[in-house]
Amino acid sequence: MNMREFIGVGGVALTADEYGSEEHPCVVLLPGLTQTRKVWESAAKALAQAGRYVISLDLRGHGGSDSPKDCNYSLDAFMGDLVAVLAQLESRPVVVGSNFGGWIGLAALGNTSAPIATGLVLTNPPPEFQSLNNKSIAKTVSERASSEDFDQGLFAGGFDFIKLQNKLEPAAKNLKLPTLLVRGIDSQISSSDATQRFAKLIPQAEVSEIEGAGNYVAFDKGDEFSALVLEFLENHVPHQPLQYVSGSDARTLRDAMGCFVTGITVVTTLDDTKKPIGLTVNSFSSVSLDPPLVSICLGNHVGSLDAFRAEKSFGINVLHTGQQSTSNVFASKGVDRFADIDWSTWEQNVPIIEGSLASFECIKKDMIIQGDHTIFIGEVVRAKFEPHRDPLLYFSGKYRRLHFG
Repeated sequence: MNMREFIGVGGVALTADEYGSEEHPCVVLLPGLTQTRKVWESAAKALAQAGRYVISLDLRGHGGSDSPKDCNYSLDAFMGDLVAVLAQLESRPVVVGSNFGGWIGLAALGNTSAPIATGLVLTNPPPEFQSLNNKSIAKTVSERASSEDFDQGLFAGGFDFIKLQNKLEPAAKNLKLPTLLVRGIDSQISSSDATQRFAKLIPQAEVSEIEGAGNYVAFDKGDEFSALVLEFLENHVPHQPLQYVSGSDARTLRDAMGCFVTGITVVTTLDDTKKPIGLTVNSFSSVSLDPPLVSICLGNHVGSLDAFRAEKSFGINVLHTGQQSTSNVFASKGVDRFADIDWSTWEQNVPIIEGSLASFECIKKDMIIQGDHTIFIGEVVRAKFEPHRDPLLYFSGKYRRLHFG
């Protein structure tokens, strides 16, 4: 087990334990309100042993995660934290939440159009909060809490459970993921009939009930719960190679493309005022040696695309392992990308980044629009390279370096 940190809404640091190999299908475990990630320890180990990469997360203000300085424990903050964590993962996980954690998962996943997860498991649909007062709600959700588990300011602002409930029904109807609802037979949070009614709102819902378990079914009968989760995972996210077929989820195709290792480049040109512009690109290829041709591909959504289309020349700078920060700068928005970069120009006056592993000055020979990208073909008129440095690599959504056996 290792610890991992994520950044949530407002820069709040969120602490998680990770189990298993990152190469395996991912599962994110969310504890309930006032609980910490430690309640998932047994389940996390079982899932990892079954070939899953497990992230067991502390909610904001809980366990090892930071307490927000502004005491922001709003519904939007919890939902935003989850979306932010999923965006920082290398693959789309199945989200598993105990009570409040599952409700937050449902609210977040059912209110986003982006495919950021592959499934959802939650325990006990929420009660009718309208029929409860704040004191009874707090008692229900903090049933197994100790004062050291969470920030006491959590209830100071009065978490809006009514807003949460109002989010859940439309989220359930909008959820386009395989979903498993697990209820303890002895649960006082929701009845069997209420669980079935709620499940009917979700297009791809399954329901299971566990005897001898109550409000905290995931922990009252941990082995049985883990077995149900594993069965659900194998049915919907099997531990086998993923497959893309025409017309299916574009993210799966993107993940498949990410299996091809590339270098990292910064491509440059001038805008209409002759100011330097550039961006990080890993779609770069040699096309021909005679004549010397190369290609780059830019997304049609790129803000600087019109400048590359208008200019007759462009530069390509291949980065080495010491230039990861340069890659990050040229992939950032709202910053002066050239402010702290040493660069010069050659005959074509396009920016050439000093100290790059290799740099190419190109005259644009052709421009081809295909799908959501534009392919630029350039004739290399000058090149310079440093053979004693190693390239900065990119694989499966992460920077990599050469490994010499």
